Amino acid sequence: MRSRRLLLSALVVLAASASACRKSQAQGTASPADCVLVEDGWGQDGTVPITVDVVAEGLEVPWGVAFLPGGDALLTERPGRVRLLRGGTLQPQPVATLSIASSAEGGLLGIAAHPDFATNRQFYLYVTTEADGKAQNRVERWTLSPDGTAATFERVIFGGIPSATYHDGGRLRFGPDGMLYVGTGDAREPDFAQDPANPAGKLLRLTPDGEVPQDNPFPNSPAFLLGVRNTQGFDWKDASTLYLTDHGPSGETMRRAHDEVNVAKAGDNLGWPGIYSCETQEGRITPSLTFDDAMPPGGAAVYTGTSIPEWKGSLLVGSLGATHLHRVEFDAQAPRRVARHEVYLRGTHGRLRDVLMGPDGHLYVTTSNCDGRGSCGAKKDLLLRIRR
Repeated sequence: MRSRRLLLSALVVLAASASACRKSQAQGTASPADCVLVEDGWGQDGTVPITVDVVAEGLEVPWGVAFLPGGDALLTERPGRVRLLRGGTLQPQPVATLSIASSAEGGLLGIAAHPDFATNRQFYLYVTTEADGKAQNRVERWTLSPDGTAATFERVIFGGIPSATYHDGGRLRFGPDGMLYVGTGDAREPDFAQDPANPAGKLLRLTPDGEVPQDNPFPNSPAFLLGVRNTQGFDWKDASTLYLTDHGPSGETMRRAHDEVNVAKAGDNLGWPGIYSCETQEGRITPSLTFDDAMPPGGAAVYTGTSIPEWKGSLLVGSLGATHLHRVEFDAQAPRRVARHEVYLRGTHGRLRDVLMGPDGHLYVTTSNCDGRGSCGAKKDLLLRIRR
């Protein structure tokens, strides 16, 4: 039944895509300048000199990092542990250990500190767990002890996010508006991504208590963006514009690869599963950058530091299979258009997962070499700092 459903979905998508291509050609709306398709490899090596420091080692699939006031940081390990980095040293005992559902891509994923953490000591976790006899993803709120060495579960603020062996999403970030943004995957059901009532395949926007904000773009829905396949990275260009990376297909709808870097605003539809690569379609967002080969992208962050001035305002994206850090610079006069993109750390540190700016103005990156798809050495996974 599932195979038949996927085949029918594929035929519908192919027909829609062909129609979209004919329409774009007739109306002249498709332009190579609006969507860069990299047909071979990933791009040129970057020429800006950088230094990479190993901040912490001995981690196991560090999926997310939350920097805290005062200099500490919390890191999630996908097998179910929250770790504390204090004074630049990874503490031996977990802050918390969670029971998670067995899943290839699920587990303990994203983490975000409450904007008022200094007073309430609250943080949020994205977890794959058992609910009603099946795996589901949910967002939990926890409280860190005064000494930072233990954490207490408070409650589930948002649950019922579909889970599957693959495509669980998982990134959490607070936006400039103080709302909690949650990246989800389509749980291997592509049509979920187009249903505003289903939290799968979306970028969700919630209040810190897990409610649906009244000014969300879809009435009574937590959805902020539709048409997402499996995002693990997003960040803000400004208060109203987001950069979001997404994984391209791996066989669904008879298509593969073409991971994406998108520029989006509230209510936009990124098109999955209806459009692919640089295709255009009315009501859908065509990516700004996509690749013929599978990347796929991990976390993403806008560079706001001063240590590497050439990177100011660029989007930095971790890549897993392609094992590098990708820098994307956008055209100041055409904000959706890529002006330049280039490769750093090509093959030097393996699979790169989370990417985020630290409070010290430096870029931080986690490796993901112990996730079963990389080479897990004696030092296991690392937290890296990138500076001039």
